[in-house]
Amino acid sequence: MFDLISIGDARIDNFVHLPKAHISCSLNKEKCEICLNYGDKIPIDSVQSLTAGNNNNNAIGASRLKLKTALYGNIGGDGNGRMILDHLKEEGVDTRYIVINKGVATEQSIVLNYEGERTILVYHYPWDYNLPDLDKTKWVYFSSVSFSFPKTLLVSQIEQYIERTGANLVYTPGTHQLKFGVKKFPKLLSLTKVFIVNKEEAKKVLGINEEKKVEIKKLLSGLADLGPELVVITDDGEGSYGFDGKKFYKIGIFPAELLEMTGAGDGYATGLIAGLFYGKSLPEAMRWGAANGAAVVEKIGPQEGLLTLNQMQERLKANLKIAAKEI
Repeated sequence: MFDLISIGDARIDNFVHLPKAHISCSLNKEKCEICLNYGDKIPIDSVQSLTAGNNNNNAIGASRLKLKTALYGNIGGDGNGRMILDHLKEEGVDTRYIVINKGVATEQSIVLNYEGERTILVYHYPWDYNLPDLDKTKWVYFSSVSFSFPKTLLVSQIEQYIERTGANLVYTPGTHQLKFGVKKFPKLLSLTKVFIVNKEEAKKVLGINEEKKVEIKKLLSGLADLGPELVVITDDGEGSYGFDGKKFYKIGIFPAELLEMTGAGDGYATGLIAGLFYGKSLPEAMRWGAANGAAVVEKIGPQEGLLTLNQMQERLKANLKIAAKEI
């Protein structure tokens, strides 16, 4: 039996550091754009290729926190696919459910890093998802998949698996799930134990204009009304918010020397899941998430900074004053 099975694809991220760029923001700074001269050759400092992908990050992060973990997802039958597979094995993630697609290139992304913030150019291959006969697990993590997922039986297969096994489902919808419409799968939402999105994504799920200011409690309760038992919203430098159906919580960010933001959300979600797995309450699990997310931004890429269980315990002990408080 597994502790966690992560469902979603793995890819390679190519990190490009921009020494110079121009940022243009709206008056309320709710939306900013990175601007580069059209038609120019833009000098960069470095390029680094690393294994990545929301579910790949989650599986590796959970394994480091001593959860027995497996990953179901698609990779290509190329050198990048072998790189991902080898790294998962090195990190102790079970790869029996990985689908290797011969003659197909592994997904890649370009991550533009400027002043610590990242802008990601993402490519998804139209995978034909078909959930394998998974062993039982205590937790399932479902996140980013290709735009092709609505044409497959993946969501209904996950629903059937959760109903059959009683596993706890953590749902953190990716770009294409959000674009297709999270509310189009009400049964999946009703089976969700933990629903995690950032503030902008929460507005998108609820059909609220992203420029409109909305009280965080309204966003949390609105998402909870869709069916999830626990709801968490992350909000960059403001920290994160949680709702357990009765009480609302907020926690700030853990101290960190910001280097690069990619994977901070995945690190947060993985830390939170591990906290719940080890029997912690939602507010304490939010501390685990905040600690893991802070560690990720101190390194280049989404995986190098992910904490081991010993490192997690040390960081939590060193920051006892940072705690989730009821709001």
